Amino acid sequence: MKLIVGLGNPGIEYQFTPHNLGFLTIDRIASDRGVEVRNHQCRALTGRAQIGDEPVLLAKPDTFMNLSGMAVQELLSEHQLRPESDLIVIYDELDLPLGKIRIRQRGSSAGHNGMKSIIGALNTQEFLRIRLGIAPEKRILRPFTKRQLKVVDGVLDLAGEAVKVILTEGPAAAMNRFNRKQDEDDGSPDAT
Repeated sequence: MKLIVGLGNPGIEYQFTPHNLGFLTIDRIASDRGVEVRNHQCRALTGRAQIGDEPVLLAKPDTFMNLSGMAVQELLSEHQLRPESDLIVIYDELDLPLGKIRIRQRGSSAGHNGMKSIIGALNTQEFLRIRLGIAPEKRILRPFTKRQLKVVDGVLDLAGEAVKVILTEGPAAAMNRFNRKQDEDDGSPDAT
């Protein structure tokens, strides 16, 4: 089983904000598979699904962003999973433009409070992450505009496809496909 965690803040007022792209991605993956993420478990809302041949636990921590690590740690422990092989975290990234994604196998928090909490709780940076760009948005808790929501819709599909490729073909294939495609689209070299 793999644990796929989307980061965000609970509450309707945060639902369609840049800081909740992780939650929105989990909701999209669940919807595409006909499941609901509504079971309360280990300080998170969870739902079970199948992606390819892999059973997955979809999770949205019901702590606020800066306490996400508590839920992730408890879920990994409860299901006897290892972060370096069984965890994928999806979250918003200020250093990428809206509409871009990057897949990484390890790294620092780069100032993201949710990632800082997870790294601290797990005592490791060795886990897969999918970063979803939100730049130039500076007010991460303000709702997306209608124009931005059209871009977000495409990003959610792209992130869901990236998860599928990670689980069916492996992280290297996903990074090769999605990181390169993003760079070809804007003509810049991959800085990650």
